[in-house]
Amino acid sequence: MAHWSRFEKELELETRRLISHYTSIQDEEDQNFQMALKFAWSNFKFHRFLDTNRHNVQRSINGIHEKLMVHSDLSKAESWLRLTGEFLSSPLPNTEETKTEVHYSVLALLLHLSDSPSNTNYCERPRLKEAEKEDEFDWAKYLMEGEDIDTGPFPDTPEWSEDESEEEDSQQPLSREDSGIQVDRTPQEDHEQNDKTVQVTWTLGEPDSRAWLEQHIVTSYWVPNSPRFPHSLHLHSNLYNVWDQHLYNTGPLYLPEEKSFVTETQVIRETLWLFSGVKKLFIFQHNDGKVTVRNDVVVTHLTNNCLHSVLEHIAAYGQAVTRLQKFIDEVTGHSAEPCPPGLNSSSSSSSKKSSDPPFRTYQAFVWALYKYFTSFKEELNTIEKDIIAKDETVTLSSVLERLSPHLAQITMLHRVFCTGVADVPPGTPNVLRASHLLNTLYKAIIEYDSVGEASEQSVALLFSLWVETVRPYLEIVDEWIVHGHLFDPAKEFIIQRNKDVPVNHRDFWYATYTLYSVSETVESEERLSDAASGSSGGEQASSSRQHTMVSFLKPVLKQIIMAGKSMQLLKNLDCKETEQPDGSSRDAERKSLYTLFLESVQTRLRHGEDSPTNTVTEQQATKKSLIKMQSIVARHLELDDIHDPLLAINFARLYLEQNDFHEKFSGSNVILDRSSESVTCQTFELTLRSCLYPHIERRYIECCGNLMRTLKKDYRLLGYLQAMRNYFLLEAGDTMYDFYTAIFDKVLEKESWQQLAFLNVQLQEAVGQRHPEDSSRLSIFLETIDPARKKQPVNNLDGLTLSYKVPWPVDIVISSECQKIYNQVFLLLLQIKWAKYSLDTLRFSDLTVAAKRQEGGQSEESTAKEPINQQIHRMFLLRVKLMHFVNSLHNYIMTRILHSTGLEFQHQVQEAKDLDQLIKIHYRYLSTIHDRCLLREKVSFVKEAIMKVLNLVLIFSDRWQAGFGAWKIESIDKMESDFKNCHMFLVTILNKAVCRGSFPH
Repeated sequence: MAHWSRFEKELELETRRLISHYTSIQDEEDQNFQMALKFAWSNFKFHRFLDTNRHNVQRSINGIHEKLMVHSDLSKAESWLRLTGEFLSSPLPNTEETKTEVHYSVLALLLHLSDSPSNTNYCERPRLKEAEKEDEFDWAKYLMEGEDIDTGPFPDTPEWSEDESEEEDSQQPLSREDSGIQVDRTPQEDHEQNDKTVQVTWTLGEPDSRAWLEQHIVTSYWVPNSPRFPHSLHLHSNLYNVWDQHLYNTGPLYLPEEKSFVTETQVIRETLWLFSGVKKLFIFQHNDGKVTVRNDVVVTHLTNNCLHSVLEHIAAYGQAVTRLQKFIDEVTGHSAEPCPPGLNSSSSSSSKKSSDPPFRTYQAFVWALYKYFTSFKEELNTIEKDIIAKDETVTLSSVLERLSPHLAQITMLHRVFCTGVADVPPGTPNVLRASHLLNTLYKAIIEYDSVGEASEQSVALLFSLWVETVRPYLEIVDEWIVHGHLFDPAKEFIIQRNKDVPVNHRDFWYATYTLYSVSETVESEERLSDAASGSSGGEQASSSRQHTMVSFLKPVLKQIIMAGKSMQLLKNLDCKETEQPDGSSRDAERKSLYTLFLESVQTRLRHGEDSPTNTVTEQQATKKSLIKMQSIVARHLELDDIHDPLLAINFARLYLEQNDFHEKFSGSNVILDRSSESVTCQTFELTLRSCLYPHIERRYIECCGNLMRTLKKDYRLLGYLQAMRNYFLLEAGDTMYDFYTAIFDKVLEKESWQQLAFLNVQLQEAVGQRHPEDSSRLSIFLETIDPARKKQPVNNLDGLTLSYKVPWPVDIVISSECQKIYNQVFLLLLQIKWAKYSLDTLRFSDLTVAAKRQEGGQSEESTAKEPINQQIHRMFLLRVKLMHFVNSLHNYIMTRILHSTGLEFQHQVQEAKDLDQLIKIHYRYLSTIHDRCLLREKVSFVKEAIMKVLNLVLIFSDRWQAGFGAWKIESIDKMESDFKNCHMFLVTILNKAVCRGSFPH
């Protein structure tokens, strides 16, 4: 026990006392006593009781407090909450920390021992604390002993003299009344002319006019050494003087400075002017874009520090207003009334001095800011009118409280402006500026919405800003997917046209448009996946920066690209689908994408409209609306493969809980009600999904459907795809048989066949008989091949290349790269056909006749060897084995691979919705047959084994035709051995691959 702590030793003593008390055994050496001690220690150390849960204890404390409050035991509730808090915050004898497990354990014990606290009469006993002894020693007298005290220039002057103030007041000729509002002149004009003396000539006989003017004129507080205005003698109205006198009396080094006294009304007036955008002020000064406060401005009823603390906050808001107003002026070219942005809105910036006008996204953003500041300035004018009317007392604090919602919104707008506009480096392309601004607004809506109900007004304002700012983007999208023209003169859209590639070029679909992404550093939880289209390229940047793009367009970006390119392609095709004699009238009647989006938002956010004659109760109407909205939201969720009825109910309740967010349509102008509640984060994304994306989806289906029908009907797309399979994949067996057998016959006759004229003549004759329409498109040519690659007979066909001229726009699908893959398969099929044709044309008579001739001249040495008939039999058996191998390979390639895959391809082509999907289907089809024909580098060892067998077939056929005796019997042994080795290798490899699942076909 020497190593025990003090706590364990005390616990040992208490445990022994506890056992002695309950068992009455005083002899600690007794066996029963020792058993009881071991049992107690075992339960203390290895008990199964949980530690005290401080959350449950705190919950019980709060519950008892709430119960006492319900029972109106206010004094008991107050004592309970205060005493438990003091106990938790006080150290214990063995514990110096507060709110430890021991504290909560003691409280838990007391709670378990308590019985009905609400029914107990309790009166808190006062606990007297020892009062701290006050230091009665006169430290001031001790420290100032022997020092000369300076009481100022007038030591006999009392601290305050009301008589003197009254005398000063009697010397002032003007009365105390001052409205603080100057109607005729502004301080900025007076500040410019502060060195000039204004001469006023009074007309005799008009004393009333002079008296009224003397009572209502504003003291020129902005002029140096301006006269002091009269004010009340109350102590509260002279707080500055009292405090200044105190500083003078207590500070030996304090030196009074010359101050400019103003009234609180004048401070309010300059505050309103600052928020209105006025720059030439007296109290607030603009220095290099920053708003500062003059140090010498004071009011009589506030201390200097207190006044400057309030004015610094006002200056911060004023700087935000000034910065936003400066941005508005820069974009609008300092015009008085900016016009709403539209397709021709760049003309509104013609007055700007810069050569390049601001792009339309910035103009739309500025237009939204201008409308907000218009309403804000109306509020400022209302406050100023209230000050002039003097119907009620207006103080600086009441004005700031009245403007607090607007000031919070201005702070939010300034933050969005700094992040989305001001922080963008100079020289950044417009596409990155516009994308970054829209992303900033989008993220700000979600960020402020996460606060909840406290930011409803902020989210409503941000949503109205986003709706206005996104207008140019939606107009660009609408122009592109409706008319096929990407009108983006300022290059602000994330998709930009490559002018170097014309529409009728075969690379139009791949190289015409470039998809740009915004490179910006984002937090890990805000990272967005790159939504670049497979048929469009994006810019590359460093790996340390994350690529994002316009967030709200990501779900439908592929549809926009497909619809835009399809529409532009349709406009350049001479097809009946695009012939619309009444196109101009239809276009005039058609609503733009932006208008459709606003109407959908208006419809979605509108409350259920009940007719006046409807007599159902409010609960029944709410229930019906909820059921209706649940079905609507459920349909929208099913569009994205989301089947969750509970989620639909929650969205429906969120919809019904919102106030109106109507858009009032007046001609082409749309006014968003900013006083409505915000759309929550989920419903904001759901709003885009239900109000914007369906319109783009419908246009995508319409454009791409028209293009696919045009290509299939007017441009014979399916016919050209079938022609590629007929000639390259030898599906037109009779036609291609006439072509390649002519080549094989030349090879058997040992004649030269590698003549371009001969090959084209044979091809034209074969195709012209059955498919004359393709004879002019089909041609063949020979590529130069390294002689080292033609060591084997089967490689003699290398370099034979088939070409098919595909017209535009079908060559977008059947490109030159596709024809290269077709040619690889075509060469493999020719090699298999050559081997099969060589075995099929062998005749038994050629071998038997040569054998009979050989028997007559047989020498004695050969009689000991194998008989001739047995050698012939071995040749017959080897031919049958080789024919079985080649026929099995031929049937597998032509049926299980080409025919089956071709049927799947035709079915997928019929279901393709757009041209990009058709291109991918075609590439996937070619990749499939390329892999299954063992042309991939990964399985080249299997192809090499097959090529060895095909080469063995050609050698065997050549020796068969040479006749018996032209070769030695050892060659038969070698051919049988080579075939057996290749056969066993292929069987082993393919069995393992099939069992492993590598070749599912």
